[in-house]
Amino acid sequence: MRLKLISCEIFYREMCAAAARSRNQVDIEFLPKGLHDIGCEKMLARLNEALARVDTARYEAVLLGYGLCNNGLVGLRAPSIPLVIPRAHDCITLFLGSKERYQRYFESHGGVFFETTGWLERGRDNGELHQLSIQKIQGLDQTYEELVARYGEENARYLHEQLGGMTRNYKQITFIEMGLEPDGRFEDQARHMAAGRGWAFEKIQGDMGLIQRLMDGPWDEAEFLVVPPGWRVAAEYSDQILTREEVPS
Repeated sequence: MRLKLISCEIFYREMCAAAARSRNQVDIEFLPKGLHDIGCEKMLARLNEALARVDTARYEAVLLGYGLCNNGLVGLRAPSIPLVIPRAHDCITLFLGSKERYQRYFESHGGVFFETTGWLERGRDNGELHQLSIQKIQGLDQTYEELVARYGEENARYLHEQLGGMTRNYKQITFIEMGLEPDGRFEDQARHMAAGRGWAFEKIQGDMGLIQRLMDGPWDEAEFLVVPPGWRVAAEYSDQILTREEVPS
């Protein structure tokens, strides 16, 4: 099969490696990290724009390298060919290989902040998406000095304490090693981040299986949502995560 993949750039190494091993011909377009930070409507618009660029006459299906991502996929409409999406709340499911493994880890490790090579090497997005992000619009990304300059010292102290509460429940950084790392610098960076915050650190082995199965097909209904032409994506508040619904004519 010839397939089109539209993916978040944090999967750059993983998706390229899986495409190289796939029996299918996979053409890839990467979108910038941070779409899930600009709000559901804007993320949906960006994905619809990407789908509109697909020459559907050349492909048998479009694959998405995304999870539900804060409902950013809700309302996404399949083009004239099927749309295939992993059943995942977010990217960590793809890095760990299954939603079941993610759930088990989440239940046994409270307060975990995940890091991967993709998240670290792509860095903080200071471009257009950062300017559009909810954090930027609400001022959640400002330093203490910036808050003082804008609101005065007393108000800045209060705001800084409240904003700091967003990470108060975190106590560990878990680095997911995918086996594609060029060296140990990304793991070291994650270790230093944990040490600087006084958090625990753990490295676990990732799993390329779900990403590879996305490339290879056939797509098991338990792991992937296949949206037929003219249908759209909807959230499913169960372990299925995603479902499809027919667009009213």
